Amino acid sequence: MKKLHPYIDIARPDHWFKNVFMIPGILLAILFSDTEFTLNLVIRIITGIFATCLIASANYTINELLDAPYDREHPVKKFRPAAAGLIRPSLAYLQYFMLVAAGLGISYFINIEFCLTNLFLLVMGLAYNVPPVRTKDIPYLDVISESVNNSIRLLLGWYIVVNTIVPPLSIIIAYWMLGAFFMAMKRLGEIRFINDHSVVKTYRKSLSYYTQEKLITSIIFYSSLFSFTSAIFLIRYKFELILIIPFLSLLISEYMRIGFLPDSPVQYPEKLYKQKRLVLICFVCVVLFTVLLFVRLPWLTSLFDPVYSKPGL
Repeated sequence: MKKLHPYIDIARPDHWFKNVFMIPGILLAILFSDTEFTLNLVIRIITGIFATCLIASANYTINELLDAPYDREHPVKKFRPAAAGLIRPSLAYLQYFMLVAAGLGISYFINIEFCLTNLFLLVMGLAYNVPPVRTKDIPYLDVISESVNNSIRLLLGWYIVVNTIVPPLSIIIAYWMLGAFFMAMKRLGEIRFINDHSVVKTYRKSLSYYTQEKLITSIIFYSSLFSFTSAIFLIRYKFELILIIPFLSLLISEYMRIGFLPDSPVQYPEKLYKQKRLVLICFVCVVLFTVLLFVRLPWLTSLFDPVYSKPGL
């Protein structure tokens, strides 16, 4: 077990919580397709999430393996199993292909759309990590290419439920830009923590290009685009969701506050559960989103309708 532990570590099962981003896709698909919530659907959801966890672990495995030489230059990541020399590359590659085969195999039994979307998640992991593409070394593209996984998870949740229609483009872009906001905040936390340009340049090429000003400007862009596209979605498709806007704004603000902390936990998303205020805001957003998707509030729509004065009044 002691020898096996490093291989479990590089699969990062503690990062599986990120697949919670599939849940809104599941809920939206149920709403748009008027699907009944049955035991069969529950089994499909559990199976689909597990398959996606395996694909995510495949991506993490190849990430740790190929990043080992660079992680050795990082003050914290140098202790990761691959960087510390605790991993045999041949066994790590075997683990990667086993995770891929298991993840795609299970996905195929959900439906072909779900399987192809998980294949897309896998391809994006290769593009992000493997030379000569290795988008993580290209400024801005590193953020955009990694955060698209947010939208992929939305689609995965959607295709677990239904495969005959596709979700609105507005919510796909909104999800993408929310992920870009999170990723840009992570980059900001990293350069603030390392605070040494020579180390940053050795550790990650893209980081050597960034400054705090450039990252903050991009963060404002991503969060603004998230706000506008999500507003388009909720106004057109589910107006009741307008009630969640103040809490989403609070979530963005709280995440930015955490991003400016010394050695910010936004560098390590698996540690964010310790931020109690952030967790509480996320919980409120999830509950509100779930409830508001399935209720109708006609008075709310009429409240925002324009009021016209009669001639002569």
